[in-house]
Amino acid sequence: MGVASLVLGILAIVLGAFTAGVLGWAGAIMGIIGIILGSLARKNSPVEKRGMATAGLTCSIIGTVLCLILYIACAACVGGMASLGSMA
Repeated sequence: MGVASLVLGILAIVLGAFTAGVLGWAGAIMGIIGIILGSLARKNSPVEKRGMATAGLTCSIIGTVLCLILYIACAACVGGMASLGSMA
């Protein structure tokens, strides 16, 4: 579960950084699933094997936050451009 959490966290970061708002929801969903898997892996694994789960949990949290922030920023930009178009 720790490896799956790490993979989903990395994918969430990549989707959040490179697709800004287009696939922001997909990255956020992957990040949330990664957070769940990472926390379960940290809880159920022995102390020696918690490193991968911790890395996955961290990447998933960063990816989720990045996806959501960039999605909100993209929506705000589109809304701002739409309001400029109605002023003319």
